[in-house]
Amino acid sequence: MPFGEVVCGAPGSGKSTYCYGKYQLFNALKRPIAVVNLDPANDSIPYPCAIDISSLITLEDVMETHGLGPNGGMLYCMEYLEAIFDWLEERSKELGPEAYVLFDLPGQVELSTNHDIVKNITRKLVKGGFRLAAVHLCDAHYITDASNLIQPTPTLITSMRFIDFNLDFYTEVQDLTYLENTLNTSLPPKYAALNTAMISLIEDFSLVGFETLAVEDKNSMVHLMRVIDRANGYVFVPPPDAPLPPGTIDESKAPPSARPNMFGLF
Repeated sequence: MPFGEVVCGAPGSGKSTYCYGKYQLFNALKRPIAVVNLDPANDSIPYPCAIDISSLITLEDVMETHGLGPNGGMLYCMEYLEAIFDWLEERSKELGPEAYVLFDLPGQVELSTNHDIVKNITRKLVKGGFRLAAVHLCDAHYITDASNLIQPTPTLITSMRFIDFNLDFYTEVQDLTYLENTLNTSLPPKYAALNTAMISLIEDFSLVGFETLAVEDKNSMVHLMRVIDRANGYVFVPPPDAPLPPGTIDESKAPPSARPNMFGLF
């Protein structure tokens, strides 16, 4: 069963940067990884592409051929991909069952909010055997405004401005009654009941959590890697002939009761 991530978020939120950072991290850890670009408008990809939608269709060609604008052209491209999903399915199988696959999605929110294209493509990937975790990147400025805090996880931290609560409050999503008070003082009274309902929904079903991320920080990337591994149930077991990590004491000849797990994940 292949594992992977669906990487989504608004334009400029750092999706391609995250994919490149994870590609570098996994290569350093000797973990298999493949990155799939599903954004037909992405013409400056920083990472090596295992599969690139641009070899099938590009936004520029669609706009020129059909006289469409950027949004209409993007919709056309994704509908085309959905219509011939076999193209993506066949190339995904060529990556092999051991590959950990990152699907770098386009950032236009209309593809998820106004249309079912992204949902349908993701559903087909899952039906084809992929076990996926959704990684939603958003800029850290959202936590400076309580009304924008209700966003999917995790958050991409690049710089910190004034925030109403300390960082642990946002990463652990603690008692949201404090957030309700902040919302009620910053929004018209007519939204009070809606604020209460949304906060109750989040607390009752644990819908939202945040993880901080600095792509250039190895410890931050490793921490997030472990969080995502737990989310989708992935456990990396190196092949028998894989080189041991630096500093490992080789006890492979010891009896089973005394032999350590030299590739322990946690």
